[in-house]
Amino acid sequence: MSTYDHDGPTARPAESPAARTANGRHPGAAADALPDASKASDRTSQAPRAAEAAAETRAARAVRLVSAAALGPYQSAVVRIGFSATWLFFLLRELPNRRELYGPDGPWSWDLGNRLVSGNHAFTALLWTDSTVWFEIVYALAIVSSALLMLGWRTRTMSVVFMIGVLSLQNRSVFMGDGGDNVIHLMAIYLVFTRCAQVWSLDARRAVRGVRQDRVGPVLWAVCGLGLLVGTWRTSGSGVFGGGEWWLWVVFWGMWAVQGLWWAVGRYADGDSRALLDVLGNLVHNAAMAVIMAEVCLVYATAGWYKIQGSRWQDGTALFYPLKLDYFSPWPELSSLLGTSGVIVMLLTYGTVMVQVAFPFTLFNRRVKNVLLVAMMLEHAGIAVLLGLPFFSLAMIAADAVFLPTSFLRRVGAYAGRLRPGARLPEQRRERAEQAERPRTLVG
Repeated sequence: MSTYDHDGPTARPAESPAARTANGRHPGAAADALPDASKASDRTSQAPRAAEAAAETRAARAVRLVSAAALGPYQSAVVRIGFSATWLFFLLRELPNRRELYGPDGPWSWDLGNRLVSGNHAFTALLWTDSTVWFEIVYALAIVSSALLMLGWRTRTMSVVFMIGVLSLQNRSVFMGDGGDNVIHLMAIYLVFTRCAQVWSLDARRAVRGVRQDRVGPVLWAVCGLGLLVGTWRTSGSGVFGGGEWWLWVVFWGMWAVQGLWWAVGRYADGDSRALLDVLGNLVHNAAMAVIMAEVCLVYATAGWYKIQGSRWQDGTALFYPLKLDYFSPWPELSSLLGTSGVIVMLLTYGTVMVQVAFPFTLFNRRVKNVLLVAMMLEHAGIAVLLGLPFFSLAMIAADAVFLPTSFLRRVGAYAGRLRPGARLPEQRRERAEQAERPRTLVG
């Protein structure tokens, strides 16, 4: 019986047979003899209580939805893999040109970089010193952290190191990029606050195996603390730290402390403390995922509406001009073939605008959203091939992946793992094993 059901009929004093005979009523007709006004009064008084209970139930369900589990584990894993792989491939491709792009041999000199950072207070470790050795160390750490984040090894730590590598290189030379660097810049910050290694990661594999002794984690935590200490000491007396970067070091030390607290609670604290920390982690993760989705929608909405204001997009000829530029024509024959067809150029131009403007409004219709999602991914794949912008396209496709259906991602994971159709992935086996225990949330 639910909480909204009554326990039974209201008790009434018994009547004698003589009284029942005198009244001329059947013994079971006592309830029918109640005045209609009394019944209406009961219903009126019970209606607000039922509505209040229903409202509390909806509120509890909403809180449970955002706190019981980290939403979108497959989507966050795809975003993690996509952006770390994009940055890794970019760094490897530019390995021969790294010093000209971000190092001491670049046109954007160390003095110019210091002047810019002193004004905008951007973070970059490459301006701590103009040493070539230090630049090589930072570049190597950026490559290693990208590879380890893609594999999902010690993801909480690697996500922070990955963010530091992205910010250090991009803020050192702000004119090096093709648009995709802005997306990577933002997503590197957002990934720090997500639990993006619950599936498809070495961390998830270690969790399934139930490894008890963790010797690598404390050592890595201590090494990171030493690095933070050196960085804080290095910038504490400079204008960089005093000019507005102090809050960033507070954030870094705070994340380092939270990581140590997480490990200590998971190892020594009771179940209630671990459940509370897990709920807080879910709340932060879900908020970060909402920000990522809003960011993607904002990118497409602003891009589409700005295109509408352009005369070349209005007359359907905008895509003709980049197809004729040698700088954006890795395949001149293919670009010339498409550029000579006015119908194709017009369809691609108008289709690009319509898809970008309409996409944020289709999120509540799953089928339409999936169709436009495929169209946008194909559009970025075409940009990579036709205009020679592979890393911009990879970054945008990785951002689009946050809206991919979970069922599709599970099938892709099963296919990639060469599993039979009815087999369960390791993370699915773990979820099934945990179903017997009710999740601990803020509402119970």
